[in-house]
Amino acid sequence: MHLADSVPSVLFNNASPKKLLGHRIPLRVHVTFPHLHCSALDYSHDGNAWSSGKFEHYHKAPFTFTKRKPTVSEYKESTKSGVENNRAIEKLRLEGCTLLGTLQVPRVGGTISVSVSPDAWRRATSLLSFGVDPSKDPDPFHGKMPNVTHLIHDITFGAPFPPGDNPLQKTHHVMDNESGVALANVAVKLVPTTYKRTFYAAKETYQASVSRHIVQPETLAAQRSTLLPGLLITYDFTPLAVRHVESRENWFVFLSSLVGIVGGVFVTVGLVTGCLVNSVQSVAKKMD
Repeated sequence: MHLADSVPSVLFNNASPKKLLGHRIPLRVHVTFPHLHCSALDYSHDGNAWSSGKFEHYHKAPFTFTKRKPTVSEYKESTKSGVENNRAIEKLRLEGCTLLGTLQVPRVGGTISVSVSPDAWRRATSLLSFGVDPSKDPDPFHGKMPNVTHLIHDITFGAPFPPGDNPLQKTHHVMDNESGVALANVAVKLVPTTYKRTFYAAKETYQASVSRHIVQPETLAAQRSTLLPGLLITYDFTPLAVRHVESRENWFVFLSSLVGIVGGVFVTVGLVTGCLVNSVQSVAKKMD
């Protein structure tokens, strides 16, 4: 009992502007769109899109994102199609795209968007609505609407909280409507958490609370939304923080308790032995 960890958690106000000023944390993103070609994929942070050139202006290497073809394992994981033929997968994965990288973001609320690029969206809607292709490049959607089904391999803000799970890991958003077009709207609330273990320095981590829903294309059209199909993550930080401390009892307390227990055992054994001896002697005298 005395060797078990004691884990108190304390809630306190963390809204000091001095703590927030100039404080940046790493934001790691790893997402796969198995049916969306890299040429048709766009991403942005706080409205600064890669397609407009603003993203690279604010996020310099090595803290930036990279688009590439998904690996065989990434494609299998993101589709769950059950296709085991590696040759077939090698061909199919060329139609997909994986986005990964790390940004340094300020510790204030913001948005991350991974979606169909504006040019690709205009082209797809023009083809379907008017039968006119404004581009001379090959159509990456083959005359259909872009399917934005995707898998979030991992999205992590700052250092992860060791005792907890990351709700933005291995998350599959399947667009199961007829067109495959929709917007996965994910809201993330981040709780700054100081994590302290015995014999280790305190570590600044973040716990995440996530809510999500799929916005259908009819809703986007009815609201005249400028958001494009794909993934939208809105995150914010709570003004309250948690201090989580794992500690053990002092060894002197343990030793004193141990000595007390051993002494008590000896006293109890002595009393029981004395009672038994006296009882035996009394019985022996009566028999004599």
